[in-house]
Amino acid sequence: MKRGRLAIIGVLGAAAFLTFGAATCGAFGSTTTTVQTTPNQPSGISVSGEGKVTGKPDLARLQLGVSVLRDTVAAARDQAATSLTAITKALRADGVADKDIQTLQLNISPEYDYTNGRQLLKGFRVTNVLSVKVRDINNTSKVVDDAVNAGGNDTQIQSIAFTIDKPADLQRQAREAAVADAKAKAQTLASASGVSLGSVTAISESGGVKPVQYSGADLAARAGAAPATPIQPGELDVSVNVNVTWAIR
Repeated sequence: MKRGRLAIIGVLGAAAFLTFGAATCGAFGSTTTTVQTTPNQPSGISVSGEGKVTGKPDLARLQLGVSVLRDTVAAARDQAATSLTAITKALRADGVADKDIQTLQLNISPEYDYTNGRQLLKGFRVTNVLSVKVRDINNTSKVVDDAVNAGGNDTQIQSIAFTIDKPADLQRQAREAAVADAKAKAQTLASASGVSLGSVTAISESGGVKPVQYSGADLAARAGAAPATPIQPGELDVSVNVNVTWAIR
């Protein structure tokens, strides 16, 4: 009597593993097939799934402030303070709350010119940048333009990003879609392999809301000759990726 054992590891798409063992008895031409796990081999089907839903941004995040170069530190600081105070006043007038205005960067440093191998002091630069949340997203263009007008030539806009303030509901929808996607893949693999899905043995998740961000240069290019800076929030994708492992039976 001969006994043989065959281990087949297949369905290795999207990190799926199936293990079979077969024992064959050839004395009378009869064959017996069993499904079993092989020692030290993973048992189950592991797949990845993706869920994505689209939502409208409801929050704009601005990074703006002033950058001033003067002959002395005191002169640069005074001018920067004057311009930034005017910008902050304009922000408040446009409905931005104090809690949504935060100092992001304050830097004072000498600035030099290099000519013919010589280092010449140009002056001292003061940079003061704010992080600003605009909760009335339809008012973003006005907030930007009023800040620029208030700060004048000292104004510096570094970036603007649009995001969703409370994405929990959209994340739930994306999560459900991701799990459904993973389960559909797993069921296809199980059916093609002649097994059934058991219970879920492991699950992990990654993903979230990726803000749409524009740099200061992008904003300048968008402004053109228009009287108001055209800013379009567009839409955002909320994505969730899951890795799920099912037992097999």
